[in-house]
Amino acid sequence: MKKTISKALAAALVGSMLVATGSTMVAADDNVINIYAFTDEVPNMLQKYVDEHPDFGYTINPTIIATTDGLYQPALDQALAAGGAEAPDIYCAESAFVLKYTQGDAWAYAAPYEDLGIDMSQIESSEIAPYSVEIGTSPEGKVVGLGYQATGGAFIYRRSVAEKAFGSAEPDVVAEAIGAGTGNWDKFFEAAETLKGVGCGIVSGDGDIWHAVENSSDEGWLVDGMLHIDPKREAFLDISKTLKENGYYNDTTDWQDAWFADMKGEGEQDVLGFFGPAWLINYTIAPNCGGSAVGEGTYGDWGVCAPPVGFFWGGTWLLANKDTAKAEAVAELINWVTLDASETGLQYQWANGTTFGEGGTKDSVASGAVMAISNGELDFLAGQNMFDAFVPANAYANGKNLTQYDETINGYWREQVREYAAGNKDRDAAIADFKQAVSDNLAIDAE
Repeated sequence: MKKTISKALAAALVGSMLVATGSTMVAADDNVINIYAFTDEVPNMLQKYVDEHPDFGYTINPTIIATTDGLYQPALDQALAAGGAEAPDIYCAESAFVLKYTQGDAWAYAAPYEDLGIDMSQIESSEIAPYSVEIGTSPEGKVVGLGYQATGGAFIYRRSVAEKAFGSAEPDVVAEAIGAGTGNWDKFFEAAETLKGVGCGIVSGDGDIWHAVENSSDEGWLVDGMLHIDPKREAFLDISKTLKENGYYNDTTDWQDAWFADMKGEGEQDVLGFFGPAWLINYTIAPNCGGSAVGEGTYGDWGVCAPPVGFFWGGTWLLANKDTAKAEAVAELINWVTLDASETGLQYQWANGTTFGEGGTKDSVASGAVMAISNGELDFLAGQNMFDAFVPANAYANGKNLTQYDETINGYWREQVREYAAGNKDRDAAIADFKQAVSDNLAIDAE
């Protein structure tokens, strides 16, 4: 059962209508657990647990508010601040703003998992991805949030393009060609030149490299309260300009039609691949590949290998309200989703695509122990076991370079990088305009 938010209530919460799903409002009582989320994914997981455990004794009452137009966070903040019977017992935060709730302005609302009664030794025994733990750890050093996915990134490539450029489509050959594990982009650009020689690009747009650059940097956008440009992030100016000046890509913008066209092999030139986690394969490339079986579109023409640098992209963390009156039940749900490495836990079901029945989508999960006993083979990847690439990718990802302002600051940075790469501004002007935008809109001054 899901909660419908009326327009009047939405206006009271955030000054405009909230996007919510559902039909019936459940009255708050001792047997109801309130969930705040931005999609129905986590509520559906929790409902599955309730359905399979009739003795659990609680009803899941989701409030689902899309993140579009910035509506989710204000509504969640209001609900947490107001407290009371309608306050969320469990709430979700995605990578773009999770640090606000685990380490930033709103971290004090979150209950340490150990205070709920969760056995924290499972982090080690379940081999939870370290970056996920780092992000979910409060300023007091307590874990207050963990995810169910692991979003460590790899390089997802077209086998036919690799064969044409490197003479082989095998993951180890492609990994060597692009400089996997080197920590720099030198061999990657050598590979880009090789690809250019056979009429292909190496990526679709500069955004495909940005996520790897952003989340492999040593420091985040803020250091001691001041805007800081990590040298690896500043180098993205040169990376983007090099891509554009040499025609190493199709100059697309991620999440736009031309970007999706490159997944079908229908772009200006064939491109080798995309940097991303398992969800990019499952929920983005596969639905946009132009087919649903081997031989259709680019379906089955893909592989995955290690990237030049370790990074992660995306993810959802589950947090509990420190004031929840249902700590034991909340702990039972969160533990099942994030830490339980048994074959009856959500982690195992999610990894093997059996959460809602056989034949579902397989995904990389937070538990390395689960992936070690799971089948990550995909027809989409020509039978390759994707976990061979994503388990080490999750281990290499760094969760110490995020801030609660990343979503906004990233937008300002990428805008100025595009201006520089296009030749509309020189380097100094692009950096100065970036700093000014951050100062004007976030009142954060540069070092």
